Amino acid sequence: MTFDPSFAGIIGVAQEDVTPPSGIYARNWGAAKHDVAEGIHRALKLTCMTFQDHQSASPMVLVSLDLGWWKSAADEKELRSSILKALNLEPSHLMLCLSHTHAGPGLFSEDASKPGGQYIIPYLKYIQVQAISAIQKALAVASVSTLSWRYGKCALATNRDLKDLTADRLLVGYNPELEADDTLLVGRVTNSSGQITGVIVNYACHPTTLAWDNRLISPDYVGAMRELLEESTAAPCLFLQGASGDLAPAEQYSGDCQLADRYGRQLGHAALAVLEAMYAPDNVLVLDKVVESGAPLAVWKGEHQPSSGSLGVQMIHIPLVLKSLPSLSEIERDWRACEDHVLKERLWRMRGIRKTVGEGDVSDMPLWIWRLGSACLIGQPNEAYSWFQQELREQLKPATVAVMNIVNGYAGYLPPRKLYTKNMYAIWQTPFAEGSLEQLTAAATAAAKMIMK
Repeated sequence: MTFDPSFAGIIGVAQEDVTPPSGIYARNWGAAKHDVAEGIHRALKLTCMTFQDHQSASPMVLVSLDLGWWKSAADEKELRSSILKALNLEPSHLMLCLSHTHAGPGLFSEDASKPGGQYIIPYLKYIQVQAISAIQKALAVASVSTLSWRYGKCALATNRDLKDLTADRLLVGYNPELEADDTLLVGRVTNSSGQITGVIVNYACHPTTLAWDNRLISPDYVGAMRELLEESTAAPCLFLQGASGDLAPAEQYSGDCQLADRYGRQLGHAALAVLEAMYAPDNVLVLDKVVESGAPLAVWKGEHQPSSGSLGVQMIHIPLVLKSLPSLSEIERDWRACEDHVLKERLWRMRGIRKTVGEGDVSDMPLWIWRLGSACLIGQPNEAYSWFQQELREQLKPATVAVMNIVNGYAGYLPPRKLYTKNMYAIWQTPFAEGSLEQLTAAATAAAKMIMK
C-alpha cells in the first residue's frame, strides 16, 4: 500500500495584498547605490491557512508573507501580538513565515529617518491589518477539507559556499562541487467536492536573484511561481521558505526581473508536476489483483481510506549560547564613527541582532512544532543550513516534514559546527556559538517524535 500523507479537518484559505508604496526605504544590500524603491515588479502577497479538528476549536494559523527578514524583535513582536490579540490565539497557534525576498521593503521602524523611511511604520501597520483580515476571511470560509502532501524535486537551489581561490575565505555564491538539497514538498487542500482550494509549496532556496542593481519591490522567484500555480489551480498558493542557509540559485545578484520570473516558473512547473502525481484525496494505492498475461501483471488501484484528523501543537524555547559579541553600546559607538557605507550597514544590522538576542551570553530561541495528521511542520526564526531539514526528514520517517526558516522573528544564521573554523559570512554574521544548529536539531527531533506518536 502507498499513499500521500494527509490531514482531514476544517481548513480555511485566504489571501491579501501587502504591496508597499513605491518610494519606501528598500536598501537590502550594502553594495546598492540607491535607498528607495522606484517601482513594483510584482505584487507582494500574504497568504493564510487555518486548521481545526472541529468548527469551535481554536485554529492553528499559518501565514506566509512576501517579506525579507526582521531587523527588530520589537517590530516583529508588535505585529504578532496584535494578531494574537485580535484572534484570541495562543502564541503556539500562530506561525508567521517570511519568504526572505531580498527585494522587499524595509521593515525596521528605526529606519524611519532614512530616505523613504516615513513609509515604514504605516506599512507595518498595514501588514497588521491585512494579516488580521486574511485570517478572519480564512476562518469565515473554512470547510471540511483534506490536506495531502507529496515530495518532489527541483534543481533551482544550488550550494552557495564557494572557496575563494585568491584568499583564505568562502564566498557567498554558487559552488558547483557541492550537492544541494533539491527536495520540494507540495501540499494540496481539497474541499468535500474535490475542488482545490489551496496549495502549499515548501522549498529551500534564497530569493537573492535580484540584488543591488534592482530598484523594484519584488517577491523574487516566489511571485512567478505563485502566479503559475494560481492560474493552474484557481486557488491561493502559500510559500514556505525551507532551511536555505546554504542554498541559492546559481545565477543571482542580478537586476533582471525576468531572471527571477524564469526561476519562479521553474519551481512552479516542478510543483505542478508534484500536484499531477498526487492521489485523489483520502485515497491510497493498493494491490488489487494479479493478471496473467505475457507476464504476471500486478494491478494497483485507488482505494478510499479516511485521512487522519489528528492535530498537535507545541512551542518550546531552546537556550542557545552566544558567541563573544560586542555590547550594544560598543556597536553603536563603532557605527557612529564609521564612514564606510558598506561597513556602516553591517554594523547597523549587527546592532539589530544584538538587540534581538539580548546582552547576555545565552539567548532563548523559540521553536514551533505542529502535527497536521501524518505530517509535521517545524518552524524557527533563524537561517538554518539545509542539514537541519535533511536530518529532520531522516529522523522523522515515515512522517512528511515541512521545515521553515524565518518564522516569528529573526536573529541570524545557524551553520553546522564543522564550518566554524572557516572565514565566511554565515559564521561572522551569526550571533550563535558553535554547535547551536546541532542543539536545535536534536531538540526539534525529540519534540517532533513526541508530537507524532
